[in-house]
Amino acid sequence: MAAKRPAPIGSINWIDLTVPSAADVRDFYREVVGWRWTGLDMGGYEDFCMNLPAGRKTVAGICHARGTNADMPPAWLVYITVADVDRSAARCVALGGAVIAGPKEMGGMGRYCVIRDPAGAAAALFQPAPPAPPRRHNRKPARRRSGARNRRRGRAPRARR
Repeated sequence: MAAKRPAPIGSINWIDLTVPSAADVRDFYREVVGWRWTGLDMGGYEDFCMNLPAGRKTVAGICHARGTNADMPPAWLVYITVADVDRSAARCVALGGAVIAGPKEMGGMGRYCVIRDPAGAAAALFQPAPPAPPRRHNRKPARRRSGARNRRRGRAPRARR
């Protein structure tokens, strides 16, 4: 299985909505656009991965305004991939924007912050975690047994095709 490639710098890679009552809004979007949902345990409550009507592909999240999301604005929030979230947050402030939340960790997936641009619009900046090193397999490749070895072990030689 090939490793998932990180989203290119500058691309929008996720969208979610944070609201006080995520279950009510989840049901609203289920009825309006047909999204199915799966729950995501947040340690004492559940947020929701919203999936396409046909299949299990997750296209968005609907979250409770609790825990790490308590300070999120109640709006659809896009996550834009950046190379360095700390540097991007500092540039945001230097150019007249504001950092609303973070930068902070996102459960081993990377780091993010929420900004407000000079026009007042909110967006999240997301720096993916570095890719994990490739896994090494400790299995030795299977050895083929020669006909001579098989005969010594009392096995009949294979017929040639």
